[in-house]
Amino acid sequence: MKKLPIGIQTFSNIIEDNYCYVDKTPLIHQLVEEGVYYFLSRPRRFGKSLLISTLKSAFLGQQDLFKGLYLEKHWDWSVQYPVIHISFGGGVIKNREILEKNIHAIIKENAQNYAIEISQDTLNFQFRELIQKLHNKYQQKVVILVDEYDKPILDNITDIALAKEIREGLKNIYSVIKDSDEYIKFAFLTGVSKFSKVSLFSGLNNLSDLTLDKQYATICGYTETDIKTIFADYLDGVDFDELRKWYNGYNFLGEHVYNPYDVLLYLKNREFNNYWFETGSPSFLIKLLQEKQYYIPKLEQIQTRDTLLNRFEIEKIQIETLLFQTGYLTIKNITRLGENTFYQLGYPNQEVRKSLTDYILEGMIDQVLEKEDNSFALYTCLKEGQLNQLKAIFQAFFSSIPHHWYRKNQLANYEGYYASIVYCYFAALGLDVIPEDTTNKGQIDLTVKLNHQIFIIEFKVIELVEKTPTEEKTTQDKSNSALAQIHEKRYFEKYQHLNQTIYLIGVEFSKEDRNIVNFQWEQLN
Repeated sequence: MKKLPIGIQTFSNIIEDNYCYVDKTPLIHQLVEEGVYYFLSRPRRFGKSLLISTLKSAFLGQQDLFKGLYLEKHWDWSVQYPVIHISFGGGVIKNREILEKNIHAIIKENAQNYAIEISQDTLNFQFRELIQKLHNKYQQKVVILVDEYDKPILDNITDIALAKEIREGLKNIYSVIKDSDEYIKFAFLTGVSKFSKVSLFSGLNNLSDLTLDKQYATICGYTETDIKTIFADYLDGVDFDELRKWYNGYNFLGEHVYNPYDVLLYLKNREFNNYWFETGSPSFLIKLLQEKQYYIPKLEQIQTRDTLLNRFEIEKIQIETLLFQTGYLTIKNITRLGENTFYQLGYPNQEVRKSLTDYILEGMIDQVLEKEDNSFALYTCLKEGQLNQLKAIFQAFFSSIPHHWYRKNQLANYEGYYASIVYCYFAALGLDVIPEDTTNKGQIDLTVKLNHQIFIIEFKVIELVEKTPTEEKTTQDKSNSALAQIHEKRYFEKYQHLNQTIYLIGVEFSKEDRNIVNFQWEQLN
């Protein structure tokens, strides 16, 4: 029985130490046959480093490692190529000086592997000298493999000036690839984000981008067929409906793929958990969402142009682009209008949806235990249909947000903030939540489904106005309340045919009080 390759990124280790391996070599063969210069963007922990390692072993002519794999009979093993392997995956680059020391060490290590002396002083000339001397020594063109090409930039993305400086340092190296075309057999660059060719690759316009190429949609990640064949020994009792719900759903315009890291940890532990999410903190993303006063429920369904997905610039970071490229959103649908292509983005699966919304809440609440207590109370209240307790629970949501948080953020000054908090609580529980639920009369702010119950929720933000110094604050007329709007628009008609229990909930907030000032609910007969 082969072992689960959890955290194993070296192809030779997987083969020699009897780990399960999903054969990606048919796609590797196709790549080499069709072109020379490639770029691939995929989220972290998605198998990019293993792909680079597999390519390296193939070009080095390590035939014994490929026994039983597609490439064994579809590769010219009589030829070996010198390989320059560059990886920025280890450590954090904190400034330009550290970057240059790191690059120098990488060039030196590659040169020593082939017993080559480097005489040049500057990095770009050292890199060019390495390529030329490898070509001359072995009389073969050179293979260049770059893993995590963008990590030094992403490590410093919150400091725009420093990120731009590091980008220039990387450009100084990557531009050498363009100028060394006559010596290069194959070049492959991987990363998380796709920076524009103009800003980073300095004219390397012949890079073929595989990120949304249907032919290579499964080059990283596991298909369901991969799981059912390669990991067959581990599948006893696996509920594939739940596995799909939690870890499938990544769409790169071909067959959907599972997150490989999640699948391996699930097969080991037999518990559904947020394994992938816990390997990286999206703190920068949360900061962006707050700064731009982003309506969080919108993450369920974003419409964007194809040009936005293909462009990532330090100077003008688009939230949607970054969320997609880092794996927190994926493509759910495509619409083509004339010459324009529009993508609908949404969460890929349950893990990301639950974890990201929960992380957003944690960014606002000092006491995590308070958040957990609120979540438990909310779930119990909905499950048992005890909606009389719901107002107090909603009020607890906002009471748990400390006053100093409001001083540092402007989110409470926009209407979507209040709905966003409530939405995050529901989504973090893993409930079936539909924001902006479309009906023939308009849009329900939030529809929540639990068991055989449907909760239709309408939000309003009202301004409290003091009539005179002696008069009490008053809310708007009940005839214009949130609950009244549900009745006026007859939102419930969309679900009446299901013969399920339907609850109508109207929630009204005050910017001044930073909490709920009116709460009404009723159960339909």
